[in-house]
Amino acid sequence: MALGNHSTMMESILLGLSSDPHTQALLFVLFLLVYLLTLTGNMTMMQVIKADSHLHTPMYYFLSHLSFLDLCFSSVTVPKMLENLLSNRKTISVESCLAQAFFVFITAGTEASLLSVMAYGRCVAICQPLLYGQVMSEQWYALLVWGSWSLGILNTLISAPLATKMGFCDTHIIPHYSCELPSVFLLSCSDASTNLIAMLWSLIPHGLVTSLSIFFCACIVSTILSITSISGRSKAFSMCSSRLTTVILFSGSIILRYFMPTSGCSLELVSSVLYSVVIPMLNPLIYSLRNKEVKAALQRTLGKYLQCF
Repeated sequence: MALGNHSTMMESILLGLSSDPHTQALLFVLFLLVYLLTLTGNMTMMQVIKADSHLHTPMYYFLSHLSFLDLCFSSVTVPKMLENLLSNRKTISVESCLAQAFFVFITAGTEASLLSVMAYGRCVAICQPLLYGQVMSEQWYALLVWGSWSLGILNTLISAPLATKMGFCDTHIIPHYSCELPSVFLLSCSDASTNLIAMLWSLIPHGLVTSLSIFFCACIVSTILSITSISGRSKAFSMCSSRLTTVILFSGSIILRYFMPTSGCSLELVSSVLYSVVIPMLNPLIYSLRNKEVKAALQRTLGKYLQCF
């Protein structure tokens, strides 16, 4: 039976991260703190980049979109997870589950593409610094960003219509803390093989884009090795290694989540927490707040606000 033939009262049960009440209380405090740090860090970055003209460059244009994506990404799953950690009845309607799965797919797919675009930008800046201004024109970096958004939305439009046409039975148990497409497939009492194939095909472009980001990072490492200054090489390696680690962790955890059978095992839950909760909190620190330009811009912005009082 199709989704449209069911009432909105049809619900599924999210098992969450733990069934122990004391553990749930600790997890609530921990993830509430992480979520608040995510909101504060990313909103601060967006505001500083918008307010300070010194940061109106391609790199910070990418970072402002990354901060917005991280805000949206974490807000899709974390509030519901926090609600369920305090609730005895951990339910979600099928309609809400589908909506959550689709928004996760859009934001995660767009962020994966954007991280690759940012790796390309750094590759040009380090490997061809004299040509950076010509290569990274305003039209080109805007096209790269909106291309990332378009790829994320397009892949979702491939999977979304098929998912809404699946037949959903009575109450089901989801061995997870959120709804993602693999979890939605568990709710269907009809054959979901077509949906699974469509999802896997839609992930192929993201896999190719991620491979490009690793290639760009390899080019950066090759250029860094040619630097004669030990301090300059160490600084460049520090910046590159943290960003490469973020790309690998983000992409690797998504691959584990979407290619592993949904069973609620600890590795599956950890991978989801990593890419949907932890990485959005760390991105402002890794990409922005360690940067001297951002620190200076933050001081200038705070100074402007303090003058108003």
